[in-house]
Amino acid sequence: MQKCDITGKGKQYGNNVSFSQRHTKRVWKPNLQTKRVTINGKKLTLKLSTEAIRTMKKKGLLLVK
Repeated sequence: MQKCDITGKGKQYGNNVSFSQRHTKRVWKPNLQTKRVTINGKKLTLKLSTEAIRTMKKKGLLLVK
């Protein structure tokens, strides 16, 4: 499933609107990456959005590689 394990960010639904104003359904998916994170000495593999990865790097929770 397309959902970030930390932020819960998931799919968004909406419409493509053409020049002639036709509305067709479409989906925006989050940019997810799989990362190995060490929490309390345990290594976990998480699906994280790139926004969550940037925030974790900024706060010093994720080592920059």
